[in-house]
Amino acid sequence: MTIGTFILKNALRNKRRATLSVLSVAVSLFLLVTLLVALRELTVPAEGEGAALRVIVRSKISIANPLPARQRPIIERIPGVEAVSPFSWFGGQFKNEEATTFGQFAVDPKTFKTVFVEGKIDPEQYKQFETDRQACLMGKITAEKYKFKVGDRISLASTIYPCTLEFKIVGLYSGSVDDRNMFFNEKYLNESVGDLGQVGTWWVKVRSAEDMPNVISAINQAFANTSAEVRAESERAFQLSFISMMGNIKLFIGSICTVVVFTLILVAASTMSMAIRERFRELAVLKALGFRRRELFAFILAESFGLAMLGALIGVGGAYCLYTFGNISKMTNGFFIVAEVTPKILGTGFLVAASLGIIASIAPAIAVARMSVVSGLKTLD
Repeated sequence: MTIGTFILKNALRNKRRATLSVLSVAVSLFLLVTLLVALRELTVPAEGEGAALRVIVRSKISIANPLPARQRPIIERIPGVEAVSPFSWFGGQFKNEEATTFGQFAVDPKTFKTVFVEGKIDPEQYKQFETDRQACLMGKITAEKYKFKVGDRISLASTIYPCTLEFKIVGLYSGSVDDRNMFFNEKYLNESVGDLGQVGTWWVKVRSAEDMPNVISAINQAFANTSAEVRAESERAFQLSFISMMGNIKLFIGSICTVVVFTLILVAASTMSMAIRERFRELAVLKALGFRRRELFAFILAESFGLAMLGALIGVGGAYCLYTFGNISKMTNGFFIVAEVTPKILGTGFLVAASLGIIASIAPAIAVARMSVVSGLKTLD
């Protein structure tokens, strides 16, 4: 019998316990990877190809406060600004849904395409979007979910504005980070509610990355000490400001991860101690035959490490396959668009498993090292 076969037979002697041990490691590491992926998606939101050159301008007081439409020509005259489009949240409710899963934004069709460069839209469809006041562009994901197609008409009742608008879908866009939203002509909204002279936010396209700091600073200074002070920031900073409203997500998820790992170590150490205690007599025989302490420790470590790594393969590998090849948007009802299991997260999962295998073997190894041959032979008499 080879050493490998000997270790394998010992690990699988109690098949039920071995199976439960592997599954407990797999489930715990699956949960750990899930939490790490969620933390990454929340704190490092995905960006489109044009995000690096976009500046979002919102009210300095609150994003819920509208901005005056008269700010637009001032922003357009700032050096480094290529295009400006309003982005006003419509807050429409589709049919009887309590929470509509796609956002609707009133934009300027003439400059929208310049600002929203990553969206792939058919040129003919975009021409209709520019000319028809009731026209709207629908994201591919939303169109597939609701079975929308070009030419369909939909009605949305706004929860913000006192109106219900009917839209005609003239085109579908895809290729962006979030292919779920709907965009329509701001003039249609103004005509329906009366021109309020207000917008939700301004989305600004900057000519180059070098112009970004100057443009942001110039926009903030242009409206400083006015009745409508603004906060201009990069799209990434704008996204992170929403996440900050949820509190200290890193601390919350980090605490859960710590509890998961700590509990897993306790369970694994207890299981290994139980398995080794049942074999004290056999280990005493091995001692009597001349096996040294480090060799016995190697047997215990190999068994513990092997079970932990097998659990890691199932748990971490399962999480990787699920989030890489599964439809995360559908699984989370649109909360997450993507869920990337990065090499760092994979490495963390396997590192935890390796550490678990080592730590769980320490207490049993110490017990075996202190055990005399005589006391070991008497253990199960």
